Amino acid sequence: MTPRETRLRITVLTVPGCPNATVVRHRIDSALDGREVPVDWIEVSDEAGAAQWQMTGSPTILLNDVDPFATAESRPSVSCRLYRHPDGTADGAPTTADLRQALAAAGLPAPGTD
Repeated sequence: MTPRETRLRITVLTVPGCPNATVVRHRIDSALDGREVPVDWIEVSDEAGAAQWQMTGSPTILLNDVDPFATAESRPSVSCRLYRHPDGTADGAPTTADLRQALAAAGLPAPGTD
């Protein structure tokens, strides 16, 4: 692990029993491509917790406490979240490509670089 990698913190906020938790876990693992970055998983079960964590639906991914997929309409919510993809489709997690882009924007170096 490089010093730069240790600065990135990934937090995934989910409601209990979120059906998309497994999907987002696999896509995060794929996007990390073997790089070791800690991922904290936090269950949020009420509106107060959603407001405290700024969870805008489950799952919400925070990179250094910032939701890179938030939109102007995003509001704290204990609900399922849909992620819109460039091809017009939507599902319950960002694509691996979108996650890679967000990780790079958050400062995670590309695999094999320092």
